[in-house]
Amino acid sequence: MKTNAELQKDVQDAIKWEPLLNSAEIGVTAKDGVVSLTGVVDSYAKKVEAESAAKGINGVKAIVENIEVIYHNSYTKSDAEVANEILAAFKANYSIPDDKINVMVEDGRVTLEGEVQWNYEKEAAENSVHLLPGVKAIINDIAVKSLFHDKIEQKDVEDALERSVINSEDIVVSVSGTIVSLTGTVHSWYAKDEAARIAWKTPGIWEVINQLAVEYETAY
Repeated sequence: MKTNAELQKDVQDAIKWEPLLNSAEIGVTAKDGVVSLTGVVDSYAKKVEAESAAKGINGVKAIVENIEVIYHNSYTKSDAEVANEILAAFKANYSIPDDKINVMVEDGRVTLEGEVQWNYEKEAAENSVHLLPGVKAIINDIAVKSLFHDKIEQKDVEDALERSVINSEDIVVSVSGTIVSLTGTVHSWYAKDEAARIAWKTPGIWEVINQLAVEYETAY
């Protein structure tokens, strides 16, 4: 069990451990497993890295992320420049079907729309935007619509979870058409994300509803 103070320190140490991050920029509070991140960073990549570092700590049940991205004047770009760099990044990545994705940029906030066949293509599009200067936020509204017409088998998803390193015995899988739902409990945020990632590999899938709860005892 961890106290609120212990969980706070663990997250602070995890952020400090990341080479990309300057721990002085990011404030951390913790209460009953809910971790709040605040502060100002000079790139969107740092914002993502801080959240990822917090997710990797045992005891974190939820994250409230209020980190603001403010660029120095030398890194400020127009929305047109950001959009053009995104399109160039898409063309340079073979995992991204760039002709299927629309990009909109407003005041550094990027919205991605369109349709792809696999979730990894949706993730690749978002990840390619993370490191670009001028990006302040990303809204990924890309829809996944597989061309596979085979019926999704619940047991196939369950078997894939059992083969993984996560403890899947408390995960309940249900299938409705092209949608896979995950309920039950896991013991870390990593396990929750990993379960969804595995489910997303199912041929024919359009959506994963990840309602897994992270259970971890917190001392008071």
